[in-house]
Amino acid sequence: MAVLMGGLGAERAVSLSTGQECATALRQVGYRVVEIDAGADLVADLQRVQPDVVFNALHGRWGEDGCVQGVLEWMQIPYTHSGVLSSALAMDKEKTKEVFRAEGLPVVESLLIARADLGKTHPMALPYVIKPNNEGSSVGVYLVEESALSPPPLSDDMPDVVMVEAFAPGRELTTTVLGARALTVTDILTDRWYDYDAKYVEGGSQHIVPANLPQDIFSACLDYALKAHEVLGCRGISRTDFRWDEGRGLDGLVLLETNTQPGMTPTSLSPEQAEAMGISFPDLCKFLVEDASCNR
Repeated sequence: MAVLMGGLGAERAVSLSTGQECATALRQVGYRVVEIDAGADLVADLQRVQPDVVFNALHGRWGEDGCVQGVLEWMQIPYTHSGVLSSALAMDKEKTKEVFRAEGLPVVESLLIARADLGKTHPMALPYVIKPNNEGSSVGVYLVEESALSPPPLSDDMPDVVMVEAFAPGRELTTTVLGARALTVTDILTDRWYDYDAKYVEGGSQHIVPANLPQDIFSACLDYALKAHEVLGCRGISRTDFRWDEGRGLDGLVLLETNTQPGMTPTSLSPEQAEAMGISFPDLCKFLVEDASCNR
C-alpha cells in the first residue's frame, strides 16, 4: 500500500501530518506501507512501488480536487476517499452551493468576483467573507467586518477570481459521514476567527464531542451532512461544516462546505468523532482502505 501525502498545494504541511498519522495507524493494523511525497514524479513513483491500493492523504488543490484521482483512475489503482467527479465538485465551493440549493440544503448568499473588480466598493452587505473558491483549511480567508470602509487588499497568492460569501454568525459545528452513516456533531469553540492556526495549532480551539445542542439542531446536522455526502457523490468519508445562529432556531443552521478528504492530524475533527463513536483511529484508516476503489 502507498500513502500519498505532501503534494504541491497550499495545504502541504497539513497533508504531511495527515499522511504520517495514517501511515503509522495502517502499520498498526498490519498493512505494509510505503509513504510517497506526491510531486511531479508521482506516476514514476507509483510505477516503482506498484501498490495494491493508495491511501490518499493529500489536501487541497491537485490532491483533493479530482486531479490525483484522475491519475489513479488512469493507472487503475484503487484509492481511498471520493472519486474524480465528487472530489472536483466539492472542491468548487460555488458549484457545491448550487447543488445544495437545488437539493433544498440551506446555504448563505455568495458570488464569484474577479479580484480586479473588488475595488473600493463592497460587493455585498457587511459583514462578509472573501476566500478562494477552491482551497480548504481556511487558507486565504478574509473576514470583512461591519466597520470596514472598503474591501481589504488581498495577498498576491490569491486567485484571480475569489468567492465572496455573506458572513454566517453563530456557533461552528461539524459532522463526519463514514460510509453511509453520519457519526455525531462537534461544537468548535475558539476565542478568535476559526482560521488555519485555530484548526491546526495545538490549543487553537476546543472541540465538544458530542455537541450540547437542541435535539432538532443535532438531528438536522446529521441529516444535512448525510444528504450532502450523497448528493455530491462522496465515498468513504466526508465532513460537512455548519454555522448555527442560536437565536433563529433551525432557520439559523446553514451549511458552509463539505470536505471530501477531512484532516487526520492530532487535532483533526473526523478522527475525534470516530473515536467518540467507538471507532479507533487505526480502524478508521482500515475502513477507508477496505472501501477503496476506482472507476468512480
